[in-house]
Amino acid sequence: TLFRSQAATIISGREWLAHRGSVGMVALGDMEIRDDDGNPVPVGTVGKVWLRMPEGQSTYRYLGATAESDGTGWESLGDLGRFDEDGYLYLADRESDMILVGGSNVYPAEIEAALLEHPDVDDACVFGLPDEDKGNVPHAIIRFRGDARPDLAPFLKERLAAYKLPKTFEVVDEQLRDAAGKVRRAQLRAQRLPS
Repeated sequence: TLFRSQAATIISGREWLAHRGSVGMVALGDMEIRDDDGNPVPVGTVGKVWLRMPEGQSTYRYLGATAESDGTGWESLGDLGRFDEDGYLYLADRESDMILVGGSNVYPAEIEAALLEHPDVDDACVFGLPDEDKGNVPHAIIRFRGDARPDLAPFLKERLAAYKLPKTFEVVDEQLRDAAGKVRRAQLRAQRLPS
């Protein structure tokens, strides 16, 4: 059985250097970014990524997930992202990973990216943990290179808004990613929640 993509983006190495972090421009099907009410958002605004397959294509299948449908041919797997003014897509995170901190949306991938800018950080995983005051707060698990154990709070304060700063840090030696290279966020969070 032949299974096609519903929609796809493509980016070359040269384009990526000009649009760092992008997954490319739409090359197959249609994509748009919508707010929580299902309305398209302005360029540069993070929202839910919606996909629609090309005209005339009727065969595709999602593996490992169930898509949300709006009933008009558009579907979403809960990825959050934004388009830039040139039409390049940037993925922010998964909707299920978003942390609601005192009413503000915080994307773990943004905090992880800031942590990974530090030369002593080998890897990082961020997720929300319950907090009586704010509902949830970011918790960061860090794997350092070598024996260095710098204080990361001042480094992050230069890169992130105050409400996005991790409230707690944890240092580990274990791998934070699975065999496919994806951060094991859900598993690591579940291990740290009170039973």
